[in-house]
Amino acid sequence: MKESFEIKETFNAKPSEIYKAWLNSEKHAKMVDGEAECSSEEGASFTIWDGYIKGKNISLKPNEEIIQSWRTSEFNENDDDSKVIIRLKEVNDSTELTLIHSNIPEGQTQYKKGWEDHYFAPMREYFKK
Repeated sequence: MKESFEIKETFNAKPSEIYKAWLNSEKHAKMVDGEAECSSEEGASFTIWDGYIKGKNISLKPNEEIIQSWRTSEFNENDDDSKVIIRLKEVNDSTELTLIHSNIPEGQTQYKKGWEDHYFAPMREYFKK
């Protein structure tokens, strides 16, 4: 059975700032403190942390939602890509980010903690500035 989870976090930034940072190589790299090659085009590929994470932009709704195929180098070659949905909602000059990660290979439960430790913690620092 495939793994899935949902996380909600609030960031001190407007939805447009998070949306742009997620899809811009330079900003994404600073946001997660690691190498990133991103694109704001639907269908375009991305890589994070020297290819540890790879995927494609499936659907983009500016400043509202990003849907991406997503896999790490820990996936087996025959595993399907997982799916990441990022929803952005403005709440009192901040953004509530809802991340839904689904279709994760069975037994790979480490990604929820990975999102919290390697994305959301550095993002809180990045958007403090």
